[in-house]
Amino acid sequence: MTDLDTLIPTTIAWLLAVAVFIFVLVVIVRSIRIIPQASAGIVERLGRYHKTLSPGLNLLVPFIDRLRPLIDMREQVVSFPPQPVITEDNLVVSIDTVVYFQVTDARAATYEIANYLGAVEQLTTTTLRNVVGGLNLEEALTSRDNINGQLRLVLDEATGKWGIRVGRVELKAIDPPHSIQDSMEKQMRAERDRRALILTAEGTKQSAILTAEGQRQAEILKAEGDKQAAVLRAQGEAEAIQTVFDAIHIGNPDDKLLAYQYLQTLPKIADSASSKVWIIPSEFTEALKGLSGSFLGGAADAPKPQRGVEPPAL
Repeated sequence: MTDLDTLIPTTIAWLLAVAVFIFVLVVIVRSIRIIPQASAGIVERLGRYHKTLSPGLNLLVPFIDRLRPLIDMREQVVSFPPQPVITEDNLVVSIDTVVYFQVTDARAATYEIANYLGAVEQLTTTTLRNVVGGLNLEEALTSRDNINGQLRLVLDEATGKWGIRVGRVELKAIDPPHSIQDSMEKQMRAERDRRALILTAEGTKQSAILTAEGQRQAEILKAEGDKQAAVLRAQGEAEAIQTVFDAIHIGNPDDKLLAYQYLQTLPKIADSASSKVWIIPSEFTEALKGLSGSFLGGAADAPKPQRGVEPPAL
């Protein structure tokens, strides 16, 4: 036996061993599947649904089981392009929608619908047109919460059999036609001007009220001050008169003193420019008589010469 006869069986054995090793390696690789968290895998055995793989390490039967593309089980956010919608008053508005949904059943999402993302988009568009079509433009602009709630209920009910749960639907933007936007802008500008005028008028009114109130309070305080001053002045004059009266009665003045006081008062009466007529009281004439009598009392007491009687001769 030559070396060639020995080398050929050895080479064949080595090739068989390598082939077996490669086959075993391929079998092991195809048998082991690692599913990441928040994902699910659908396994088909000989073309039919077999099971749903959960996250972690999973074993398959090689060449018999086939793993379909993984499905994301997390909540997804999809923004759809603007959709033209006709309102009840025949105005075309463009509406952007955002849908929040989550796959809850990987098997139903795989076999019950061919493309669940496209189905959600088409269903959202149809439902949006039905809901907004029953509203006018003003109601559509002011009833976003109501529209969102109706869309979510309809979508959640329709997508339930697909293994999808719709969590929230939001209207991102509602854009009316440009002509309506110009009219709305003019209306809002007029409304803002009206509110500005009302606020200005209210401010002027409040300012006038506060000014009048301040003036009234000032007049009241001034009147109170004048009243207090008059009362104090009257009290002072009364006390002065009472003091003078008491002093006069205590001093017991005679007619001469009273006549002298009347004479001192006359220049003050005549000093006024409006004094045209003097009214002299009777007491003043009596006082003058007393005063003249006091000054001329000696002469009056001297004996007057009698007619027809001659004076005695010295």
